Amino acid sequence: MRPLRILLVTETYPPEINGVAMTTQRLLQGLRARGHWVGLVRPRQQNETQQAATWTVRGLPIPKYPGLRLGLPDWRQLRRVMREQQPDLVHVVTEGPLGWAAVFAARASKLPVTSGYHTHFDLYSGHYGLNWLMPLVTGWLDALHRRCQATFVPTPELAATLSARGIPNVRAVGRGVDTALFNPSRRDLALRAHWGIPAAGLNEANLICLFVGRLAPEKNLELVERAFAAIAAQNPRARMLWVGDGPSLSRLQAAHPEHIFAGPRIGNDLATHYASADLFLFGSLSETWGNVLTEALASGLSVVTYRRAAAEILIRDGENGIAIEAGDADAFISAATSLAGNAATRRRLGQAASKSMQAHGWAAIVERFENGLRDVLTHS
Repeated sequence: MRPLRILLVTETYPPEINGVAMTTQRLLQGLRARGHWVGLVRPRQQNETQQAATWTVRGLPIPKYPGLRLGLPDWRQLRRVMREQQPDLVHVVTEGPLGWAAVFAARASKLPVTSGYHTHFDLYSGHYGLNWLMPLVTGWLDALHRRCQATFVPTPELAATLSARGIPNVRAVGRGVDTALFNPSRRDLALRAHWGIPAAGLNEANLICLFVGRLAPEKNLELVERAFAAIAAQNPRARMLWVGDGPSLSRLQAAHPEHIFAGPRIGNDLATHYASADLFLFGSLSETWGNVLTEALASGLSVVTYRRAAAEILIRDGENGIAIEAGDADAFISAATSLAGNAATRRRLGQAASKSMQAHGWAAIVERFENGLRDVLTHS
């Protein structure tokens, strides 16, 4: 089959740290490795360096997320790039002003256009006291995806939800995890000692509980706080480690000065933080997938989470993790405290978790995504 020419348009991309940026980079790199030309349009970043087949537009900072920028709808530049580069297809990653401009530019250029649904922005409004905005945001999201020939999502559950909302041709392609990067061999006893844990091995007293992700209200951080408080009540030597940044950081630091705040981490450093912990607590109900969950599983951590998004697909409850009925906070806390007090079970779940993730590399996801794009082109 002939190589494709694909133009990706996104409001976020590494070195920005979030799941959408990471997923977009993995897809771009995977498609290029398979011989395709992939161009990228994104907002200009600080300390910008020239990158191959990349075009940037001006952006505006997002309130409470200073590391991210909202791409301005530079319709003329998008049309120029499409005219000069002649892509076979345009894929819109995000639903901001830049994404909308890309949809209109692609349609005006008579190019097929597809989209990705990565974030439940409509659910976020409720976490910021803006429930009245939810129908408007949902309408904004759905209107964009209805203008695309296909929308790619991580799970069949989400595909069914969006299809029921009238979005056409929704395809579940999954998400991958880099098991060479995230694995138990990254465990670092010196790092644990830095956190105040002696190198005496894994036992009930030497316990590091971990959360990784954006420190923001939509991540249901209060549940993690409650779960760790219950764990600390039975094991005062347990420590809580937060990896990430966000608008809730200052509140968490003020409320829990005894907790460890490691800030945002990437690459080998992030992988070492995962593998050097013992118990991953993830209570978010706003995920479309949850890349951090797959990274924790691959790193050999025992996990307590809600049974939805990635967990519904990847976790076999009691075998390679603990998955609680979504929204049952009491059961979540009970499971967390039980697991915190049982090192043998944590070890068994962690070993099974790491082994189970070996079949979920990015290569299969990229191939599935490529096949979906080819199918759109065939029927355009």
